[in-house]
Amino acid sequence: ELEALGVEMRKAFTETAIDFLDSLVSHYVLNLGHLVVAHAGLKQEMQGRGSGQVRDFCLYGETTGETDEFGLPVRHNWAADYRGTATVVYGHTPVPEAEWLNRTINIDTGCVFGGKLTGLRYPEMELVSVQADRVYCEPGRPFIAVGESPAGLSVQQVYDDLLDADDVLGKRFITTRLRSSVTVREENAVAALEVMSRFAANPKWLIYLPPTMSPSETSQKESYLEYPEDAFAYFRSQGVPKVICEKKHMGSRAVVIICKTEKAATQYFGVQDEGIGIVYTRTGRRFFNKPDLESDFLERIRAALERSGFWDEFQTEWACLDCELMPWSEKAQELLKGQYAAVGAAAITALTETVDMLQKAAARLDLDKGFEVNLESSVREFNIDWMLQKTGARRESIQKYIAAYRQYCWPVNSLDDLKLAPFHLLATEGEVHADKDHVWHMQALAKLCAADPNILLPTTYQMIDVTDQESLATGIAWWEQLTAEGGEGMVVKPLAFISKGKKGLVQPALKCRGREYLRIIYGAEYTAQHNLERLRSRSLGTKRSLALREFALGIEALERFIRREPLRRVHECVFGVLALESEPVDPRL
Repeated sequence: ELEALGVEMRKAFTETAIDFLDSLVSHYVLNLGHLVVAHAGLKQEMQGRGSGQVRDFCLYGETTGETDEFGLPVRHNWAADYRGTATVVYGHTPVPEAEWLNRTINIDTGCVFGGKLTGLRYPEMELVSVQADRVYCEPGRPFIAVGESPAGLSVQQVYDDLLDADDVLGKRFITTRLRSSVTVREENAVAALEVMSRFAANPKWLIYLPPTMSPSETSQKESYLEYPEDAFAYFRSQGVPKVICEKKHMGSRAVVIICKTEKAATQYFGVQDEGIGIVYTRTGRRFFNKPDLESDFLERIRAALERSGFWDEFQTEWACLDCELMPWSEKAQELLKGQYAAVGAAAITALTETVDMLQKAAARLDLDKGFEVNLESSVREFNIDWMLQKTGARRESIQKYIAAYRQYCWPVNSLDDLKLAPFHLLATEGEVHADKDHVWHMQALAKLCAADPNILLPTTYQMIDVTDQESLATGIAWWEQLTAEGGEGMVVKPLAFISKGKKGLVQPALKCRGREYLRIIYGAEYTAQHNLERLRSRSLGTKRSLALREFALGIEALERFIRREPLRRVHECVFGVLALESEPVDPRL
């Protein structure tokens, strides 16, 4: 059409068109800086700026200075190094499919070359494409994706194979939806890197680490260190009227990532030849040391999900579950042998012999029950009956200590000896389920547990109104029954998964542990009055702060994964949780 114009008209039109194009801005910065649109893309440091260099980059991108076999410039993949917070939408270099890479997306899918015309719906982040009717122009070279990816992996997943330590090291300020900023100290980041690099599972599986959990306020009730009324009082003080009390299983915290197929594991997590999922600990280590055991265990979970109709109900091919895996001895075998059993065996042997000797001494008719002994040049009265009573009480405490940990241990000879108690359905494709209350989670997971009751254990719970005295009494009575039967205790949570009170984010959960169970934590004789008085001075401030920060990071990690952000962005939060775990805090809390 241009050639059909007369010479003068063509010249005038061309000059007008050139002036118009030169007057246009090089790129758009939209949505308060969250979206950048440029013809060939734009680096973070150039966004919102105007210069010849910026304009050239927007029009032509960045090249290496080399030419390919077609005589065309070799382009530098600037998007692979992009670390900006803004989403960048661009084109110029045609690709067969529009794919996300580090918050950038090339939507030039070669319509003129017979490909597709692609658009991005923002802020929905939905891609819409229309196939070209024909080839309008033959390309100078076949248009291919920048950085071809192996079959089944996205471009982002290929680049996520290598994580940069600089993205997690140093003092960091992590912005989350639930807390404006979470600070990670440099020394804690170094400790986390040591754990992650030496012991952790494939980072592509690690989309979440669970937060620590604070106990309830220290009880002033006689002979108790923790008691339900103090947990209820905390939530009442925060303006939370209803809570859910869940039975606390005495096992090991486990996160289960389970996929419908191995293909789904590759599609959503970018892992290949690693099965349909993983079970890992709260520090990111594989739970099972035997691959065959883990594989069989995951297959049982997958089959239960299939039978329960889970995949269809949630329209997903994967799920992330927060669970407790029992018995405790399955993961804590060395701890049991080296600490608990060793202490119990040594103490019961020594105290039994001491009681036996004191009984023999007390039975001697020629021995005065009360006499004086010289200890370090000071004379003290010594009464055998009193000493026998005291030593007998110590032996009884040790017997209770041994009984406390033994009930959480049993041999595992088959899969049916393992018990998995899921209590949070954290995420499925496209959704983090933190917007549902805890009753919803309990009901959804109870349906799953019913599909394989031999290995899946539903969590019993009670709904309590902390403003109603009768309801409070019901909650306390339930806890007393659980602990009297040898249970660890209960976890008290606000009804809403995420709850905000008078001072901001409320503790997501408080544990209230039983009197006998706490012997494992504080020692066999912690119930002695002088020990209880000392322990009542324990401080919960640091533990509570950690719980809130780690909770915010955990939810943020899941939400970033669901948005399909780069793995480094997900791991910024996961790594942050692990780093915070190295902050000094009383491990008994």
